[in-house]
Amino acid sequence: MRDVSPLRPYFIALGAGAALWTITAVATRRIEPWDAGAYWTVSYPLAIVLAAALGYGYPQRPWRWAVAIVFMQVPVMLLRGAGFGLLPLGMALLAVLCVPPVVLAGVAARARLRRDAG
Repeated sequence: MRDVSPLRPYFIALGAGAALWTITAVATRRIEPWDAGAYWTVSYPLAIVLAAALGYGYPQRPWRWAVAIVFMQVPVMLLRGAGFGLLPLGMALLAVLCVPPVVLAGVAARARLRRDAG
């Protein structure tokens, strides 16, 4: 399989991540999306599904799409007024939150590559 330009999936991942986290923050009236219950029951699972879909659609180095989606929370939080005081802790939490979407994006990418090979 040829390596597809990463611009399209990056734009999708970044745009969808920004929209998902902004909608979550605005709808729940929270500065930080993860402070809302809807984050854990709706938004984060949707982010995982989106990462898997992008991994399937763009299987070359699929971890990139998951990281882009999850880390879009940083600019959303900063634009909504979160301070920089807990940024290192927040980055560590986001790194942990990247694990499930990275794993599922990888699983979906392998499924796609197996399908294309067979």
